[in-house]
Amino acid sequence: MANTYTQIYIQFVFAVKGRQSLVTKENREELQKYISGIVAQRNQKLFAIYCMPDHTHMLVSFKPDVMISDFIRDIKAGASKFINDKKWVRGKFEWQSGYGAFSYAQSQIDVVVKYINNQEQHHLKTSFKDEYIEFLNRFNVEYEEKYLFDWL
Repeated sequence: MANTYTQIYIQFVFAVKGRQSLVTKENREELQKYISGIVAQRNQKLFAIYCMPDHTHMLVSFKPDVMISDFIRDIKAGASKFINDKKWVRGKFEWQSGYGAFSYAQSQIDVVVKYINNQEQHHLKTSFKDEYIEFLNRFNVEYEEKYLFDWL
């Protein structure tokens, strides 16, 4: 739409179904490139992505012409199909339902990119569950623990 200007930065966080560690180091880069392609096809700009074995973080400059839920659905569906077609896991790969979406100011982008790129080191000290609950609390998101991701 003409004369519409936005600046929206969102960190997305989503987990592998059952929080299984199914994304291997050997496949991480190829999966990240594939997801980057989906983001670009949706006309969004990816600043950072890191796929841990059991969850993924992405920072996206998001245009409001796409619904967030549709965007994440497309990412998860495309990445699941990609992983299943590659036969990287025994059985069927799936992402858990749900996701986190946390907004940032432009002044915070460098810090968030560094945070995402440093996921491997970060998770030597902090579990994904603790990290995710910390995000929810920091962003004042109301939640019921029974509806959070399935924790193994």
